[in-house]
Amino acid sequence: MNFLKRLGIFLLTNFLVMMVITIVVQLLGLKMEGMQGLLVFCALFGMGGSLISLLLSKSMAKWTYKIQILQPGVSHPKAAALLSAIASMAKERGIPTPEVGIYNSADANAFATGSSASSALIAFSSGLVDRLREDELAAVAGHELTHITNGDMVTMTLLMGVANTFVMFFARILAFALDSALRGDRRGGLGYFGYVLVVTLLQNVLMLLAYIPISAFSRWREFRADAGAAGLAGAGAMISALREISAAYQPEKRSDSFALAKINNNRRVSLFATHPSIEARILRLQAML
Repeated sequence: MNFLKRLGIFLLTNFLVMMVITIVVQLLGLKMEGMQGLLVFCALFGMGGSLISLLLSKSMAKWTYKIQILQPGVSHPKAAALLSAIASMAKERGIPTPEVGIYNSADANAFATGSSASSALIAFSSGLVDRLREDELAAVAGHELTHITNGDMVTMTLLMGVANTFVMFFARILAFALDSALRGDRRGGLGYFGYVLVVTLLQNVLMLLAYIPISAFSRWREFRADAGAAGLAGAGAMISALREISAAYQPEKRSDSFALAKINNNRRVSLFATHPSIEARILRLQAML
């Protein structure tokens, strides 16, 4: 059932993206001819898809994770302390207080999402709230709030949009060049299905390469968010929180579209890792003590 739900979300989102971009193309009367037309086409789908995903991100997170939004006056002591800490830190950073919610998961994790600082959401897993002390939860909240004030969600969206655009563009240029070369050898070219297959293959290879600088930025922003948390709640509390989070890590059984946004993604460190190791993050924080 979960698979069907995720598949339905994926298909619906892509259908909406296609519809919106097709309508924009028709309204603007854009001509999709030649190299410039191809670049415009790729930019509309590459950037447009990323921007629409960003605009839908908060609603999708609430629905996917069944996030329970915390209201002022909540009786749970840790939840009340968390709301108070986030309101205080948001005021210090000069932004509206984001929505705060809890989702049911044994994994100790948290993430921020939303298209802007004025429409942001910070979500905490129930496992995180149960395991961490109030000062540690405040440090995690500071980390996520720093992502919001730094505009990390928007920056990552723009990076993905640019990557999508040029991956689509160059995959088609290379496939066209190969098709032309084969036609010149009187082999009949790639044919329609061959062309589609080559474009798909090239897009996967080029996207894999594009993920190297994107992942490097993602690791850097995690260090920067940790530093922001240290400034808001103390480096010691953030170090303690990271140790607890690492000890409590439980991989999600489902495919997780918000894994990149979470405070912990315990995958092997590599060129494609979106998060630095917990050990490296703690070393950076210890230097701030």
